Amino acid sequence: MKMERNALIRFNSISEGHKAFALPPPQHPLISLINGTTTPVNAEAMADVHVMNFYKIAYKPDIAGKLRYGQHHYDFDGGGLLFAAPNQIIGALDDSLGPAVCSQYTILLDPGYLDSYPLSRKIKEYGFFDYATNETLHLAPDEEETIISIFKMIEKELSSRIDEHSHDVVISQLELLLSFANRFHKRQFITRKSVSHDVLQRLEVLLTDYFTNEDLLSKGVPTVAYLAENLNLSPSYLSDMLRTLTGQNTQQLIHDRVIGRAKEMLSTTNLSVREVAYALGFEYSQSFNKLFKHKTNLSPLQFRQQFN
Repeated sequence: MKMERNALIRFNSISEGHKAFALPPPQHPLISLINGTTTPVNAEAMADVHVMNFYKIAYKPDIAGKLRYGQHHYDFDGGGLLFAAPNQIIGALDDSLGPAVCSQYTILLDPGYLDSYPLSRKIKEYGFFDYATNETLHLAPDEEETIISIFKMIEKELSSRIDEHSHDVVISQLELLLSFANRFHKRQFITRKSVSHDVLQRLEVLLTDYFTNEDLLSKGVPTVAYLAENLNLSPSYLSDMLRTLTGQNTQQLIHDRVIGRAKEMLSTTNLSVREVAYALGFEYSQSFNKLFKHKTNLSPLQFRQQFN
């Protein structure tokens, strides 16, 4: 049956994905490495919007000029890594990003393959699995060599005769791949300072506007999702970038801004603690008191008493 272009398609198993992409059945039901150089892929099906019940890690050899970061285009000419967690929407939703580029290597990984291994928990801590497609990891030439070599090791192991050590070896190789990806993502945040600083400046303006107009009363404390959406980033990418550049994630920065405004109101007005909490967007003053005490080691009343 021909897939309708841009219809949302769900693949419940790696085998279903292989069939849809015109690939031979996977050698293992819970993990597959697709070498796009030697195995032709149905690129048209790949471009359709789809959801997988498994992880996807893909290396594309040339993505320059095809993907954007907020309002900016990427400034790398080489390849990159893209990641997707289970149940994440994948596909070209924006035709302005240009034609799809086939992956040279793609790993499809069912969460069940990680059962009983620490990686089953660790993999959920890597925020880049929740990044948007236009937040791909661009690789420097030496980084590409490292990543490709790991893909080749995994490919060789999966295509070899399975023995009692095979599973452990592949898990170790996956851990190595993800560790390098995490390292290179942090490098990208640092080396692309002009873009990162632009995001920080826009975030500062966004927070200032939010805290000086009526948004606090009408919408409550700003959420990470709200800030990310207004900065054209995914929440995970924004938090990881901020953590690398400032040592704090987005939620921590929001809380710092809330506490800063609270200190100002407690020290310069006669508003009650309840009124201050309400003015800052808290529905319940207990939540405000708990946050204030956590951030300052003082209750709002104890902080105010310092000025009397």
